[in-house]
Amino acid sequence: MPVGRRMQETEEQRSAAFDRLADERLDASYRLANAILGDESQSQDAVHDAVVIAWQRWSALEDRAKFDAWFDRIVVNTCRKRLRAGRYRQATDIADTTLSTPDMTADVHRRLLVEDALSHLKPDDIVVLALRHFLDLQLEDIAVLLDLPMQTVHSRLRAARGRLRKLLDDQPSDGV
Repeated sequence: MPVGRRMQETEEQRSAAFDRLADERLDASYRLANAILGDESQSQDAVHDAVVIAWQRWSALEDRAKFDAWFDRIVVNTCRKRLRAGRYRQATDIADTTLSTPDMTADVHRRLLVEDALSHLKPDDIVVLALRHFLDLQLEDIAVLLDLPMQTVHSRLRAARGRLRKLLDDQPSDGV
């Protein structure tokens, strides 16, 4: 929408447009935040914070067709700030879970090892790994989302994988 036309919008129209776009993006935003933070409650808080930030910056978005990428970038940055402020990747508590097969036990054990290793990585490592491996985004999409050159995303992903692999290799094996 041209800037001049947007100036003619009423506050009610402006608010309704934002609400519609944000509502359409909420489910994907929760998945994105949870992939990065690994904690449902923290993910909900991060998305809430992102909505507030997006509303405050709404008038700066010139092309509403780019809302999804713009909002996802705000969600990622909000999650990154939360990771930097404290460790929110929580290991899953499976103490009450009944595991019926050795394969299930091994799968859960591997998942817990990965979650524990992720909690020791830098926020930028967690973000790039989550976007690529938990959300299955292509490198091009990650580059757009993080507003980084493709080569930077590629090198960050390679380095993050290496650090994760080292952490996993350093963990003691329980024979599972």
